[in-house]
Amino acid sequence: MSNLIDIQSQIEKLQKQANEIKSREFDKTVQDILAKMQAFGITVKNLQAPKGRGTKFKAKASKTVGAPKAAAAKKKSTSPVLPKYRGPNGETWSGRGLQPKWMVALVAQGKTKEDFAIQA
Repeated sequence: MSNLIDIQSQIEKLQKQANEIKSREFDKTVQDILAKMQAFGITVKNLQAPKGRGTKFKAKASKTVGAPKAAAAKKKSTSPVLPKYRGPNGETWSGRGLQPKWMVALVAQGKTKEDFAIQA
């Protein structure tokens, strides 16, 4: 079995090798990063975004075609729904969602929803 001193010397040797590899590849890596920054229009300011906020990269040359139209097409236009039921005190309900308290109380008294339906 290896003892602690042998393991520590192996760790030192591996650390030296890692540092040598890092120093050899450093310049190449920096050049790759700079090339990608230039290709995507990324500036140093983009990389220094405030903490707690997402970074937004805005490419100068490329624009997504059709994205705003696709987002607008997904939105549903909501228009008010005409009421289907009218309560004794003039309250109305469209028939969508939970029953209002006035309707629940009247149904509990033995009435039906159809008793309060608005005639078209």
